[in-house]
Amino acid sequence: MIAFNPNDIRTATYADADALARLAELDSARPLADPILLAEEHGVAVAATSLHDNRVIADPFRATQVAEAALRVRAQALGAQMATPSLADRMRAAFASVRLAAAAS
Repeated sequence: MIAFNPNDIRTATYADADALARLAELDSARPLADPILLAEEHGVAVAATSLHDNRVIADPFRATQVAEAALRVRAQALGAQMATPSLADRMRAAFASVRLAAAAS
């Protein structure tokens, strides 16, 4: 098991544009499409992933395997959260049959 402490993962903002451009250039990759998750190690951007297409870019001069794996896990978790219907929608669906039965009687 690998501990994941030195990295922070957060949503990239406009202020991260230069860091993202640097990562893409170092990785010889196209820039990522928004929204983007950014992994930082001690305040330095080391890897990023696009929530749009799940593509990852990383600094090839650093050991970023753990950061990349954590980005993928976080992106999958956010995707699952976004795909889950809201509580209100789930409650409406659960009680739809009750409303139909009440309206029929």
